[in-house]
Amino acid sequence: MTELRGVCVISLTPFDTDGAVDLPSLANLLEFYIKAGVHGVTLLGIMGEANRLTEAERDQVVQATMETVAGRVPVIVGCSAAGTHQAVTYVKRAAAAGVDAVMVAPPNQIRQLDLVVDHFERVGAASDLPLVVQDEPVTTGVVLPPSFFEQVVTRVPTACAVKVEESPTLPKISRIREVTGDRLTLFGGLGGMYFFEELERGAAGIMTGFAYPDLLVAIYEAHQKGDKAAARSLFYQYLPLIRYEAQLGVTGVAIRKLAYKARGAIASAYVRPPAPTVDRRTLRELVDIAQHLGLTDLEEARL
Repeated sequence: MTELRGVCVISLTPFDTDGAVDLPSLANLLEFYIKAGVHGVTLLGIMGEANRLTEAERDQVVQATMETVAGRVPVIVGCSAAGTHQAVTYVKRAAAAGVDAVMVAPPNQIRQLDLVVDHFERVGAASDLPLVVQDEPVTTGVVLPPSFFEQVVTRVPTACAVKVEESPTLPKISRIREVTGDRLTLFGGLGGMYFFEELERGAAGIMTGFAYPDLLVAIYEAHQKGDKAAARSLFYQYLPLIRYEAQLGVTGVAIRKLAYKARGAIASAYVRPPAPTVDRRTLRELVDIAQHLGLTDLEEARL
């Protein structure tokens, strides 16, 4: 089974200025991620605008990614869906494409946890791929208590990890570790807001679309080397930028696409509608923070 840990970046899906999937930009973005030192790439998550892609486009993005990454880092594919049969289909297609793992969230607004466990059991049985459970109640409306994961490790043999995004993440990470006996690898999210503390709590890494994955890699690698002081210092140094990105809510995809465009990773910052625009003052604030931190590749003129 593929070991997942470190910074598994949530990939954007680049579009051209007409809104079509931009495969050359996708290839360039993936090379950007790998050069930044990421330890994995996660496709078709919320940041990847998965819910705005056609079935054919999903397959196109996965196939192009597998060709570009070519085994250099694990590729995890989001297979969340409104229904179990749909999620199973996504998992089977991801497996056929040769991906390393899949990530699945509960179907939106399903509050009966026995049905949610059944969903994961059926999805897990669809392939032998490692399964990451995405715990993201803000989007799904489904709260998964730590006790839920006791059932997951018993009934879903392929379940290997959880992306914990129910705030506050820190006590939940500790509690999941306690009730599952460390049988699940835990990742933080939430844009990296609590990354250092999550590592201290035993998280194996993070999954986020933060526009500076290289900074997260530096924090993670310092922590892995046992230099917690350096990891903490880096985290606190760049926390203003992490914080600013994390509070942007529904404009998060747009702001990150603008940042990646400014960094030369993608050609266009197009976000498929319906999508909010980002006002100039927000951009100015983002640029000011980046420049204050010495990150000179964000320039307002380029944004």
